[in-house]
Amino acid sequence: MANGYMGSILNVDLTKRTITEEVLDEQLCRDYIGGYGLGAKLLYDRMPAHADPLGPDNILGFLTGPLTGTPALIGSRFVVFGKSPKTGGWGDANCGGYWGPHLKFAGFDGLLFTGVADRPVYLLIEEGEAELRDAADLWGKNVSELEDLLIARHGNDIQVVSIGPAGEKLSLMASVMNDRERAAGRSGLGAVMGSKKLKAIVVRGRMNVPVHDPKKINQLRRDTIRQRTGFYDILHKWGTAGITHDSALSGDSPVRNWGGSGPGDFPSPRARRISDDAVIGVQDYKAYACYGCTIGCGGKMRQDQGDYALELNDGVGHKPEYETLCMAGTNLLNDDLPSIIKFNELCNAAGLDTISVGATLGYIIELYENGLLKPRQVDGLEMKWGNAPAILAMTKKIAEREGAGDLFADGVKAAWVKLGQLGTEYAIHVGGEELPAHDPRFTPGLATTYALTATPGRHTQGGELLGPPGLELKPVDKYTYTGQAENHWKLVTTMEVCSAAGLCMFGYLSYPVQAIPDQLNAVTGWNLTLEDVFHTGERIYTMRHLFNLREGQNPLTRNIPGRMIGTPPLAEGNVKGVTVDLQSLNRDFMQQLDWDVHTTIPSEGRLRDLGMTFAVKDRPAWRVPSVN
Repeated sequence: MANGYMGSILNVDLTKRTITEEVLDEQLCRDYIGGYGLGAKLLYDRMPAHADPLGPDNILGFLTGPLTGTPALIGSRFVVFGKSPKTGGWGDANCGGYWGPHLKFAGFDGLLFTGVADRPVYLLIEEGEAELRDAADLWGKNVSELEDLLIARHGNDIQVVSIGPAGEKLSLMASVMNDRERAAGRSGLGAVMGSKKLKAIVVRGRMNVPVHDPKKINQLRRDTIRQRTGFYDILHKWGTAGITHDSALSGDSPVRNWGGSGPGDFPSPRARRISDDAVIGVQDYKAYACYGCTIGCGGKMRQDQGDYALELNDGVGHKPEYETLCMAGTNLLNDDLPSIIKFNELCNAAGLDTISVGATLGYIIELYENGLLKPRQVDGLEMKWGNAPAILAMTKKIAEREGAGDLFADGVKAAWVKLGQLGTEYAIHVGGEELPAHDPRFTPGLATTYALTATPGRHTQGGELLGPPGLELKPVDKYTYTGQAENHWKLVTTMEVCSAAGLCMFGYLSYPVQAIPDQLNAVTGWNLTLEDVFHTGERIYTMRHLFNLREGQNPLTRNIPGRMIGTPPLAEGNVKGVTVDLQSLNRDFMQQLDWDVHTTIPSEGRLRDLGMTFAVKDRPAWRVPSVN
């Protein structure tokens, strides 16, 4: 087995309560790296098509990458994956912190869960040994309470990944949580974990991850740090909160549920209240870094007094990230920072994705403001822009599926359907996934990323025309809608390898791109070039897409909110008058990938070039609609 891998995964059948160890196939690791790359291939091979996402046939996976838990820069990430109950297709969610490295220290690269337990359970892994334990007394506990109980039971040297009450109640906005307040937030995979009655996975171990050339990887780490970009400095000082103000005014972040502009609706004084110095100026602020990270973009802050005092961890909570600050701030016209910090605690404790909850609240508020929702439908709450008490009250209801919260607990699309397709213009999602806080009217390449990628509506999949030094993108105006496909391909494919390898996106953006193959080679003993990274990244991107093709999904049939692309365009702000030509962007990119521009099925030749001959055989069986 190549270095960088522990060499095995665990298959856990929750129905039969059996656990078997499986040796990883080295060629599969070479072809798909790890993380969601390897995960997509494994699930394609092992899951029946059209499985119920909340049923026993769905496989819930956790996989690390070869750089996770090594001296590589920011090698902290792991990926949760399975069939998404939100989109009906491939689902994955990425997270950092400490759990991923410690899964490897406990002896395993990943876990695959099948079946459904007959009662709540958790998995305990200690130094290469695993067993299922009863979790009846843990069911119903919030994420922070759960970790306290498990630490008391098993010791301070464990790491925990878990679901909160939202996952238990099968909210389609439920996250998989670790380090109390770190979230693998997208795709509704917390609901999948809840459907399997799997409350938590506890790991403890002291094994070393084998590294091909320890001296080289440590020297690369030292050399690469000295080549950091200006983005590193922003993240190091403020974290992602450092860009909230500028994003609001530039048109990058959504304002008033994507219907407004920063200058018109959330101008500088208001935007400053939820950005940079205002955020890290909160009482007893301390920086937080994931395993092996030199940036330290996270933070802990005390808010133990006032109307929005934090109730858990002695009043100390995790700093809200950019996405949370925007989706509960600019998106809702809410400049009350303490309320956003409280919103963050509520979502983290329940195990909810703050992006999706913020988007759902935007939908609720706009319906209410326009008289389409009556007070009785929102339990008498005055759901108006910037009304922090009402925002928090509805968040609690969503977390508990209580009253009106039950209507909205599954996100925008589900609520839109239950309400008889009410307020379609205000229902901001693509294919069932709520959009994050980056606007394609400001960065048009994201429109293609949101529309075509196997996991729709995701900003962590590349395409921002923002890449690391050395990527050698062609100079092109972002509002030129042809001739960008090669740039987009480089951005997407390198990001695929970054995620599959266990690297953090912020490290990818903060250091030269050559650090990706160089670090992989030093750890594994391979001899990858940057061209190999592009090629492998396209294979991973395609593998996730094939999962959806087998499900009968053509991404060209996904709904595209008019506000996402400027139909109609905004009348004020930095992106006023912009309408993104998504059709041209999509067509160019599909041609770059050699996909059929009507069905999105890759050509037989391209599949063979990527070494995916298995898909050539499967290709005739895919039944996807054709779009003109």
